[in-house]
Amino acid sequence: MTIQYLHTMLRVTDPEATIKFFNLLGLEEVRRYDNEKGRFTLIFLAAPGQADIAEVELTYNWDVEPYDGGRNFGHLAYRVDDIYALCQKLMDAGITINRPPRDGHMAFVRTPDNISIELLQAGDRLPVQEPWASMENIGSW
Repeated sequence: MTIQYLHTMLRVTDPEATIKFFNLLGLEEVRRYDNEKGRFTLIFLAAPGQADIAEVELTYNWDVEPYDGGRNFGHLAYRVDDIYALCQKLMDAGITINRPPRDGHMAFVRTPDNISIELLQAGDRLPVQEPWASMENIGSW
């Protein structure tokens, strides 16, 4: 089973100021995604040569939202070769699957210190299957 680090997500209130800050550190914008329906923008930054290897994802929610209690730090994300097998392994070890991989593509779990971890299926989504397809979300992710 392989795992690959993808990105760390930070929620931001002023994306341009945050981009300027990360530019000073040497990171550059590598891609941007605006979602009008969801009312958010994702901006991915990386050091030169690190796009798709180690990125910072800035999440800008268009509707004003105060970030307290650590909500501005979102999650760590990892690409995995079999999301169903890994989620089963975690469940067998007593880990709660907060957002099950109902779509064969994405799941969320939390560390013992409550840090959110996103798991993303490498390549194409796996075919939808039980028990994942009918599992409910548990808590927040």
